[in-house]
Amino acid sequence: MQLDISSASLPVYEALASDVRLRIIQLLSTNKMNIKELAASLGLSSAIVTKHVNKLEQAGIIKTERVPGKSGIQKISILKVDHIDVEFPQKIYHSFETHTASIPVGHYVDYHVAPTCGLATRESFIGEVDEPKFFMDSKRMDAGILWFTKGFVEYKTPNLLKTDERLEQIDISFEISSEFPFTNNEWPSDITFSLNGTELGTWTSPGDFGDARGKFTPDWWPSNINQYGLLKTLRLTKDNGTYIDGDALSDVSINDFDGKNDIWDFRIQVKDDAKHVGGVTLFGSGFGNHDQDIKFNVYYS
Repeated sequence: MQLDISSASLPVYEALASDVRLRIIQLLSTNKMNIKELAASLGLSSAIVTKHVNKLEQAGIIKTERVPGKSGIQKISILKVDHIDVEFPQKIYHSFETHTASIPVGHYVDYHVAPTCGLATRESFIGEVDEPKFFMDSKRMDAGILWFTKGFVEYKTPNLLKTDERLEQIDISFEISSEFPFTNNEWPSDITFSLNGTELGTWTSPGDFGDARGKFTPDWWPSNINQYGLLKTLRLTKDNGTYIDGDALSDVSINDFDGKNDIWDFRIQVKDDAKHVGGVTLFGSGFGNHDQDIKFNVYYS
């Protein structure tokens, strides 16, 4: 589950702001339970536990299923979410000027991918899934999502800096997750990023998320496959190395990469020898939780 700092996420924050509800989540992380079983474990009445369960269910953290029991139909509570990511507003650096570019996820210029893999537009799949040859289909330019188990996709973006403009920082943001044949919230994948042939570092995606439908995912898209990713910002600084969402990724700085080229190459890759070969899913405009493509923000002075 991915949250942001807005009123739309308040039901989840409110649901978590209770010792009792946190204990219910802990209990459901080990087993499915009915109200009577939860009440006994918590030492509370069934009526009170029901109110707390309803709060968690409304927030989308747990779900309830009706199953036959000894005394008729009983309601079983099941933990629905095993990961919550909170996206804070991006900090803006007012002291720098900015060049901005956006690259649709289907506008890669080179690739080498292995199944499971595929692409889709907002209307339909592109060709057949798990057939790498369709990554060269002309319809790929309209793709809003792509996925592969190992290999890479590479994008190009123009260097918009003028000769008198000094590069200070590069931010690259994208919505990304691992790739599992259906979905698996706990499916780590080591994803490596490179710029102009310089390896910036490797980030481990925690999973391929399907516990809730993506906010922008089209209605035709099946509910049992990739629904959304995590919005990540890769930041290449002038003196302090490379970061991803504020966490240090490597010591590579702007001084280590050739930023004078007219064209910059950006590669997203899962290496054959990675510890976790868990694939990549890239969500672009019209898919996932963020209606955006791959964004480059280039800060200069």
